[in-house]
Amino acid sequence: MLDSNQIKDILPHRQPMSMIDRVLEIKEGEYAIGLKNISVADPIFNGHFPDFHIYPGVLLVESMAQVGAVAILSTEEYKGKYAYFAGIEKAKFKKPVRPGDQLIIESKLIKMRHGLGYAEATCKVDDKIVASAKLSFVIADKLA
Repeated sequence: MLDSNQIKDILPHRQPMSMIDRVLEIKEGEYAIGLKNISVADPIFNGHFPDFHIYPGVLLVESMAQVGAVAILSTEEYKGKYAYFAGIEKAKFKKPVRPGDQLIIESKLIKMRHGLGYAEATCKVDDKIVASAKLSFVIADKLA
């Protein structure tokens, strides 16, 4: 398990773009399972939507990508590097995510070759998939 301070040592993201509260399980280079508590205090709800709070789908995709990045960037080969989105395919949003929900985010590496990787990811609330996507990413030495 990784807490928020340990995640901060792996990922460059900081508030308000840090989308993982904790990593519950990790097998470096293969998969990670993260947790994100959705709170009405999250600044995003000031504008999305103020009268009917729904967590944005794009942030669900970002949370899946960050969990996957932890699985990759925690390996000895890629420590200290950056993971950039290269593509998002087959993103599906099955149920709205609301304040009070606890997201369980799973990201599994499918293939990694020459700094280019592919992952399948899901977000679950109460053991039900609320979002899923196939993600591709590039590993780089520094921010472009």
